[in-house]
Amino acid sequence: MITIDEFPGRVITKDGKDFLYFGGTSYLGLQTDHEFQELFVKNIKKYGTSYSASRKSNIRISIFDKAESYLSNTVGSESCITMSSGYLAGQLVCDYFNNEDYKLYYAPNTHSALFRGRQEVYQSWQQLETDILNNLGEKQVLFLDSIDFNGNNYPDYIPLQKLPLENIILVIDDSHGIGITGKNGGGSFSYLQSLKPKELLVTCSLGKGFGIQAGAIFGNHQRIENLKDTQFFGGSSPSTPAALATLIDAQSTFSVKRDQLHRNTALFLKNLANPLFFSASKGHPTFSFKNEQIAKLLAENGILVTNFRYPTEDDDLMSRIVLNSSHQKADILKLCKTLNTLSIYNIQ
Repeated sequence: MITIDEFPGRVITKDGKDFLYFGGTSYLGLQTDHEFQELFVKNIKKYGTSYSASRKSNIRISIFDKAESYLSNTVGSESCITMSSGYLAGQLVCDYFNNEDYKLYYAPNTHSALFRGRQEVYQSWQQLETDILNNLGEKQVLFLDSIDFNGNNYPDYIPLQKLPLENIILVIDDSHGIGITGKNGGGSFSYLQSLKPKELLVTCSLGKGFGIQAGAIFGNHQRIENLKDTQFFGGSSPSTPAALATLIDAQSTFSVKRDQLHRNTALFLKNLANPLFFSASKGHPTFSFKNEQIAKLLAENGILVTNFRYPTEDDDLMSRIVLNSSHQKADILKLCKTLNTLSIYNIQ
């Protein structure tokens, strides 16, 4: 574990030594981007640093409706609500369906934002498919992550195409996709809707792709209105208005940063001797591996990557190379050169 005193950018300095950093979830590098920061500061001066009143209050700020309309249009959904975090957005949907009217299923590698620790998370899609087919008479809700870091779901969602989706309500956590995948960063909603599920809801964090502390839920108008009517939503503090205003103002910045991220990912893959060594989703800038020795050897060569147990110390080790828009060409070429000379083919 390394403790630092500022947001981790492309370089982390520890004890006088610089390390290239290929970890975290700041995919567009917005948190340290000067232009993005200036927009955020401008909006803080207008909207304040936080807003802890209920969205049901008799005094309301228009930016919430504006931001939710912008997000709906970007994603391709009928409606949207925002929350203070992606985790809270997932918990609202989980809470809504967690009753005797619905049978809940959790696909392999589903993030804990979508469950309360009581539900069984399937270890294989094969067993999940069998159980769903054996219980078609029930109101079935299937939860899963768009990016599972094993390449199973996004972009084609092959396991879903084997299921009778016309009978299933899909709830997808698109936290690692929204902002960087899909048309204009719209994520997976439009594609998933084309699979014609009984109903589709997508939850997400807006911090990973869009660089703001907020979460969102996308779905049809009636379901979103039902979620707004819950005590969970009415009793929760909303996201910061300044953050949502910045989301709207930074559209051109997002586009430029997305293009750079795609170029960085292509450069990495082009110069990597054995890209199939990693688990990855096509077009996504994350590359997972299972051997902790690789992370150790990279650190010895001045490169830090994501490498810790998540979400608790009892869970599996999460080891991952993460590219972002702030990485320079020389950074990526050094990473590739180092990997290519680590006897990587022999580390299993």
